[in-house]
Amino acid sequence: MSIMIVGADNLGSIENNVRKLGFDQITHLPGRKKSKFRNFNIPGEVDVVLVMTDYINHAVMKKVKRAAKAKDLNVIYARRSWAAIYKKLQRKRIVN
Repeated sequence: MSIMIVGADNLGSIENNVRKLGFDQITHLPGRKKSKFRNFNIPGEVDVVLVMTDYINHAVMKKVKRAAKAKDLNVIYARRSWAAIYKKLQRKRIVN
């Protein structure tokens, strides 16, 4: 499985924790620079999009949401804490 993480300047231990859950391909886009999102597209191999809500602005969030909806992908909105991320992944039944 592959995941795209949008937001947060650095992932810290989140990247390792996500790998342990079975995501072998991780794409990370920091959410602070608006210029990176002008021509925003989600790569074709992405299965899940994770948005770190405390490190992203509303305009970028709308672009990510629109792009994910067009590709019919699961989008998870969570704070940058592993407990919050894991709980949201469980709710969407992406992990056990």
